[in-house]
Order: sequence, then C-alpha cells, then structure tokens
Amino acid sequence: MTMLTVLDELDKRILQQLQQDASLSNQDLAARVHASPPTCLRRVKRLIDTGVIAKQVAILAPEKVGAGLTAIVEITLDVQTSEKMQEFEQLAAAEKTVQQCYRVSPGPDFVLIIQVADMNAYHQLAHRLFATQANIRNVRSFFSMFRSKFETYLAL
Repeated sequence: MTMLTVLDELDKRILQQLQQDASLSNQDLAARVHASPPTCLRRVKRLIDTGVIAKQVAILAPEKVGAGLTAIVEITLDVQTSEKMQEFEQLAAAEKTVQQCYRVSPGPDFVLIIQVADMNAYHQLAHRLFATQANIRNVRSFFSMFRSKFETYLAL
C-alpha cells in the first residue's frame, strides 16, 4: 500500500510549476514559487526522493516523430488468474509502442494505449502481442481520429 505524502502549499506551487515546465532552472523555479533557491532545491529533492515526482521527461508530438496512430485497445483474457494477469502485463510492458497499460474492472481485463506509425505497424503489433497469445479471448481496438486533449497535469 502506498503512503500518501503530505504536501504543503509550497510543495503544491513547486509541483504545479514543474508540471507545466520541468526544464525550469532552480533559480527560475524559486522565483516563480516565491521561495529561496536553497529551499526550493531541498523541496524538489525531497519530492523526488519520496516518489511524488516519479520522473521528468520530454513529451513528444507523436505525429512529428512518425508515431501518428493512437490505438486504445481492450483486452479480455481467457483465464484471469493472478499469474495470467501478471504474465500479460509483463508482455504488454515489454512492448515499446504500448504507452500505458491498465488493469480495469468491470468489462475487459486490460486497456492499452498504443502509439504506432500507421495501421500496418498496428497490424504487426496486434499479431505479435495478441494473435500469438493463447490466453487472449477478445481484442477490441479503437483508433483515434483526432486528439482534442492530452494532458499529464494532475490537479493538486
């Protein structure tokens, strides 16, 4: 079970700024959140050490790097034992084009968010990840026609 980290107002201001732009220098971040640079640096380190900040990354525009097709895929397994669920999760996690994998309920067992170049690339992935797996009962795929919102920001 994950323990909830208590965040004060300064922590929240720091996190709000970093969610908008994680490339801010410590000086700029400190100025924006109205804190001294040493305090800000210490707070950011604590937020990283406690796992509140899970990672800092660059978010790419998929269409600019040849990954313009988004597929949302529902997977239902034939056998839903804990071992079989973990086995599928490991298979999905090992696939680089699977950006997100959720175990869900009710309905399908998993929902995957997949980013690939085109329909041919999706077909190859589907064959490799779904068609050759004996424990997959049903695959239902949806393809994004237009992304009206994509956000990584968490409201605090």
